[in-house]
Amino acid sequence: MEQGVAVNADRDGRDHEAAQVVAEHDGRIVGTCRLLLDGDTARLGRMAVSRSARGKGVGALLLEEADRVAAAAGAGRIVLHAQVPARGVYDRAGYLPVSDLFVEEGIDHVTMEKRLG
Repeated sequence: MEQGVAVNADRDGRDHEAAQVVAEHDGRIVGTCRLLLDGDTARLGRMAVSRSARGKGVGALLLEEADRVAAAAGAGRIVLHAQVPARGVYDRAGYLPVSDLFVEEGIDHVTMEKRLG
């Protein structure tokens, strides 16, 4: 809701088949993302870090755990749509851009990919 994305756009009915990665601090959820597995590819999405936890390494920890979960499930790569303003966290985690800029839900994005293993 913070970014103005419509609730319906965020509900694709696939949460039940995804691996959910969650970061907690003092019993409170401060970050999350999900992985959808499709053969050799894990699709990372729905990444969010609470405003109070941003800039504290939570995103990096989520991505590190997502790598571990995806590799354990047999994925050889992770693909994601990175919001351009948040792209630095993915760059630092070893993701590389593989597309031109595009707009999704009114926000500039770029597709990024990371090879695992």
